[in-house]
Amino acid sequence: MVDMVGEAVDRLITIEAKNRGMPHGILQPMYEAARKAAGNKPVTMAAARGLKKHLGKGDVVFIMTGAGYEPTMPKGESDGPPGAAALARILYRGLGAIPVYVNEECHAGPIIASSEAAGLMVKPFDQARDRHLGAAIVNAPTQQSKVKAWIAKLYADYKPKAVVSTERLGAGADGNVHSATGMPLTGPKSKFQGCIDIGEVVTEANRRKIFTVGIGDHGNELGFGTIYDTVVETMPKGKALATVVRTDVVVPAMMSNWGCYGIEACLAYLLRKPQLLHSPDMEKRIVQACLDAGGLEAMFCTTDFMVDGLDGETSMACVQILSNIVRKNLEPPGTGLTH
Repeated sequence: MVDMVGEAVDRLITIEAKNRGMPHGILQPMYEAARKAAGNKPVTMAAARGLKKHLGKGDVVFIMTGAGYEPTMPKGESDGPPGAAALARILYRGLGAIPVYVNEECHAGPIIASSEAAGLMVKPFDQARDRHLGAAIVNAPTQQSKVKAWIAKLYADYKPKAVVSTERLGAGADGNVHSATGMPLTGPKSKFQGCIDIGEVVTEANRRKIFTVGIGDHGNELGFGTIYDTVVETMPKGKALATVVRTDVVVPAMMSNWGCYGIEACLAYLLRKPQLLHSPDMEKRIVQACLDAGGLEAMFCTTDFMVDGLDGETSMACVQILSNIVRKNLEPPGTGLTH
């Protein structure tokens, strides 16, 4: 039954619905490679089972997100923070974990707004830890040269038991971070400002044998180094944009938010608590809060109620279907039969 739920969730979140100008036929090859890396099991369920295994009450989980920079999206986009918030919410309410958002300062506003719209307050870490009052947030240095020391202190101070990255970009083979179209976001050829590479947070977790999950939609996100060759072969400009940073489980999805929602659904199923899933109405509030805080819709760089070119109502429908998948699979056999 666990695999039945995971199969249904994976199929839903990997539907491709894209503008003709965007790469098509990319999700299925990346999904198949990710599934193979997960032992030929549904990837959302593999991620959920790993998080449930490694996280308990009072354990810290790093949740990384944030994509988009000056001049087009100075505070990031609407794909990333909503998914991070929904996943943080169920890890907090379902497992008793302490979510700590790890990100750049420029993305903090939309992340906090998304989290609080999900009912998960962002508090100083000591309050989140000692009084179980919500999540916490840590902003990276604004200078790349200070990142290594910052990461060392991060692990010393917080001692995470798992790290989840969603829509958080990672460096490629050339050492630079790239956009989904292969444009450099760091390095001397970049025309963008403000991108700090914090992928070492994940590689440090891997070195320490801490459970890691990477969620993304184009292969330049942290974690897709697990299926590096497939990204290079599948994506236009794949050799430039493909990240080399690996995670234990990688979840390709139509949009990163949906990957988070898929893991959320699988966790709700494993915990047998469908009520932990956020509702379509809450999804609307979360995405709108992200937009209101400056997280723009990435396809058109607008504040319209959209995510990655799709109407916000589409994500609301995705959340509703995920809820139905979980609830139906938790019903006793024969429920509702009239013949």
